Amino acid sequence: MDKQQEFVLRALEERDVRFVRLWFTDVLGFLKSVAVAPAELENAFAEGLGFDGSAIEGFARVTEADMLAKPDPSTFQILPWRGETMGTARMFCDINMPDGSASFADPRHVLKRTLSKAADLGFTFYTHPEIEFYLFKSLSGAPGTTPEPVDSSGYFDHTPQGIGNDFRREAITMLESMGISVEFSHHEGGPGQQEIDLRYADALSTADNIMTFRVVVKEVALSQGIYASFMPKPLSGHPGSGMHTHMSLFEGDRNAFFEGGAQYQLSKTGRAFIAGLLHHAAEITAVTNQWVNSYKRLAVGDEAPSFISWGHNNRSALVRVPMYKPHKGQSSRVEFRSLDSATNPYLAFALMLAAGLKGIEEGYELPAEVEEDIWSLTPRERKALGIKPLPSSLAEAIGVMEDSELVAETLGEHVFDFFLRNKRAEWQEYRRQVTPFELNTLLPVL
Repeated sequence: MDKQQEFVLRALEERDVRFVRLWFTDVLGFLKSVAVAPAELENAFAEGLGFDGSAIEGFARVTEADMLAKPDPSTFQILPWRGETMGTARMFCDINMPDGSASFADPRHVLKRTLSKAADLGFTFYTHPEIEFYLFKSLSGAPGTTPEPVDSSGYFDHTPQGIGNDFRREAITMLESMGISVEFSHHEGGPGQQEIDLRYADALSTADNIMTFRVVVKEVALSQGIYASFMPKPLSGHPGSGMHTHMSLFEGDRNAFFEGGAQYQLSKTGRAFIAGLLHHAAEITAVTNQWVNSYKRLAVGDEAPSFISWGHNNRSALVRVPMYKPHKGQSSRVEFRSLDSATNPYLAFALMLAAGLKGIEEGYELPAEVEEDIWSLTPRERKALGIKPLPSSLAEAIGVMEDSELVAETLGEHVFDFFLRNKRAEWQEYRRQVTPFELNTLLPVL
């Protein structure tokens, strides 16, 4: 037994923890949990906890159902909303097959495998997400109505005794008590819309933190009698919820994206990484924006990137090179702006990293930057500038993804095939729906 496992077992006894929740995600990014008694944890560390993988979305067929959840002791944290006495803790798990090999269906393993490839090239991948979400007074109103936001405030508004202020304070307190550092928080542009930014961390820790973040936000909301949603576009006429993600590669303690004196202090490695993101952006969109509703957020003119381009101080671009601290080499980074806050972070980070590494390995040339407001350009002007659109629907994104060697190689055959099958089914179900828009506009006149 290693020192981290010993620390966990000792902490369980000292903190009077009665239950330990073992967490992992299915292929779509939904959190799964099984609770074990502390007395069973030593065996779980040694052998894993067996479960029926065929019952988990995208994990296994009935004929290969047996799987093992092995807790990662480095992710041990007490769940603050379960109380101080007779408490509950959680750990993320790696999913193994009975022979001890990693499960090909485990999204966490997909990311770890891609991080290992980066490490072979000498890189450590760091990410910093800006997570947006809405707070509503309830889950829904009467049939056919839209949910009611908790306030009518806007971007950076400070409303005395506002629900959002109290909510963010409690949520951040819980996150930090679990070792998840928060950098900023504020009211976003939509009514009831919030943003909380997590501090930079290695990509695996960040993905674990995002999954924990969603649970904390929903738990705090329920405790205050409201409802939190990470749906990409819950309200017509108001901004969608994204997860702009800042990224950097480090070689030891050196930021590989920084080069003093270069344009925007951006190194050749950084430029090739951006080129890789742009080159493969359409291919990975079905994962970074995996829901049929995601493409309402990515619609032209909705303040989310709809076109494949990069720029320095251009928030209509898909990839941005921020310059908040131009003389601090460690802060050099690129920002990928299309992600939904409802994506599976393990698969999304794996594909973003794979795309960037491909650009570095193949020496992709970075196209010219775009500083115009891309949303205001005409289709003819965008075409003249060589600016291509992102997929405009889940169906289009699926079609691009299924022809992508990069995505297939990164996700692995099992995850790749299941993900495509699931998304095709979602699109077909969506197409069969008759929407209020159709009834309101067509029924009276046809």
